[in-house]
Amino acid sequence: MAKGKKSVFFCQNCGHEESKWLGQCPACKEWNTFVEEKVSGVTKGSTVKTARESQVVSLSEVSADDHTRMTTGILELDRVLGGGIVPGSLVLVGGDPGIGKSTLLLQVCQNLSREKKLLYISGEESLAQIKLRANRMGEFHENLKLLCETNLETIRTVIENQHPELVIIDSIQTMYSEEVSSAPGSVSQVRESTNVFMQLAKGLGISIFIVGHVTKEGTVAGPRVLEHMVDTVLYFEGDRHASYRILRGVKNRFGSTNEIGVFEMRQNGLVEVENPSEYMLSGKPENASGSVVACSMEGTRPILIEIQALVCQSNFGLPRRTAAGTDYNRVNLLMAVLEKRIGLPLSNYDAYVNIAGGIKMNEPAIDLGIIMALVSSYKNRPIDEKMIVFGEVGLSGEVRAVNMPEQRVAEAKKLGFETCIIPEVSKDMVKGIKGIKVIGVKTINDAMNLL
Repeated sequence: MAKGKKSVFFCQNCGHEESKWLGQCPACKEWNTFVEEKVSGVTKGSTVKTARESQVVSLSEVSADDHTRMTTGILELDRVLGGGIVPGSLVLVGGDPGIGKSTLLLQVCQNLSREKKLLYISGEESLAQIKLRANRMGEFHENLKLLCETNLETIRTVIENQHPELVIIDSIQTMYSEEVSSAPGSVSQVRESTNVFMQLAKGLGISIFIVGHVTKEGTVAGPRVLEHMVDTVLYFEGDRHASYRILRGVKNRFGSTNEIGVFEMRQNGLVEVENPSEYMLSGKPENASGSVVACSMEGTRPILIEIQALVCQSNFGLPRRTAAGTDYNRVNLLMAVLEKRIGLPLSNYDAYVNIAGGIKMNEPAIDLGIIMALVSSYKNRPIDEKMIVFGEVGLSGEVRAVNMPEQRVAEAKKLGFETCIIPEVSKDMVKGIKGIKVIGVKTINDAMNLL
């Protein structure tokens, strides 16, 4: 091995470093995640010259309010970010290929380029490819500058000279530093690149958006430390062959991590869906058994979803269970509650549960909806189309309270529902809402009597 070079082993899951290969990572306890990489024996520190010297200040002297945020002009994105882009923040945007990450960020550039100085750095597409996509979206202001480059030192120099207010990096897996000998996209390169961009963001007060590739498991490719270093992590969800997209914040130092933004992909880019409930319920069948509307909360937003269930006689010794859009184990648990507490012989039946629209919901408040959909399909009795249900179901068959019942009932009333089945303990909290019939149930037996 050449002088000044050494070989170290990195954990691909968490970025832990060891001098030799190990079967199990001592930090995250994952197996077979260590990869060997050659790194420079003497690493030059990546420093950014700051305009001000480091100094100790009192907390009361620091000014920070929502007026300092940059609004993107896309209300759904602002909601997920917590009210807009915070200056000096580092935001990671992940998602499947072709789902719309670059399209969304280019739309942000389109809205902000009229007032802000922006820099779009692409390591995957040529200038002509970016221009073709931009032509489909409309006109762009001259404040948007483009750079096709993957060399980290060159990019850092350009950012320091241009000093834009917002930088888009597409994508972090294509960036490489000459000081690190491993290939682009490796653990060392991704970590070094993210560290440089973090120093640029904090030192110069520049907001930086980083696009990250995802693995087949759906997590951001590269070391887990990548998500720990950034301020905000946003994930794009949804089938890229479907028209809708869901932007979910899984980490946010400047806002709630439960908010979601709903978009629809069209020819000219992503369009906001202002009323996701109405969008998710479009095409709901009439007088069909096994179909019920439930309400789930995503942050402060109530979303009405259609839960479908199909229960049919099993032709095999082992009945089949399938869950699409919700937790498979939760469905098995609820079916066991039905069999034990009500006496339905579901052990001889196949059961298929689906949340229409392809959206994924795991909130316990949809338990009662799954229960009623299963019983409706088993008895082949349709549920009233103007009825909505929500509530958590325990192992004893009791219906437990859920959070924010007022917002759920108000959303149901706004969309024209006439009856709402809720937990009995939550009934007092929705007394102020008029114009919709509210029925409280204590157990799943009470709910079954309403079918």
